[in-house]
Amino acid sequence: MKSKSGKRRVPRNVTGRTSPEQKLMELRITLPAPPEPFGAYVEAVQTGKLLFLSGMLPTEGHEAKFIGRVGAELDVQAGRAAARLAALNVLAVARRHLGSLDKVKRIVRLGVSVATSGDVRDQPKIADAASELLHEVFGKDKSPCRTVYGVASLPLGAPVELEVIFEVSA
Repeated sequence: MKSKSGKRRVPRNVTGRTSPEQKLMELRITLPAPPEPFGAYVEAVQTGKLLFLSGMLPTEGHEAKFIGRVGAELDVQAGRAAARLAALNVLAVARRHLGSLDKVKRIVRLGVSVATSGDVRDQPKIADAASELLHEVFGKDKSPCRTVYGVASLPLGAPVELEVIFEVSA
């Protein structure tokens, strides 16, 4: 659909805002296949209007795409790329569970663990990559509260792990 100016228009939902699913198309973001659990747990649990996601890693298929600690084997840019991939996995799992990201009313909490070595203090910059992707897709008004931790090690040797809680429509 084109406007009078000739620019392509993205359809809006009933509130006049671009929906998360429409935003993904507009940004040309293709979500990866949702990761499968690496142990005896499920990736998502919904209770009432809250959807809890297990720790999401920067994986493709059934293996870590990034391995190492920021400040040792990886730099901040690689850490940011890992956080973005983990956030894409968050979106893929949420979509699989809900059927559509349009059912997300808000992101309640984003927990980010960053595997670091030495006296690395850039954990917030790495976490920002996940936050920025979520802002792009859902809008800043749905931004979560956030915690960021520097840790010694994460599963599969990954540099980043995300925990997310969404409020969803019933």
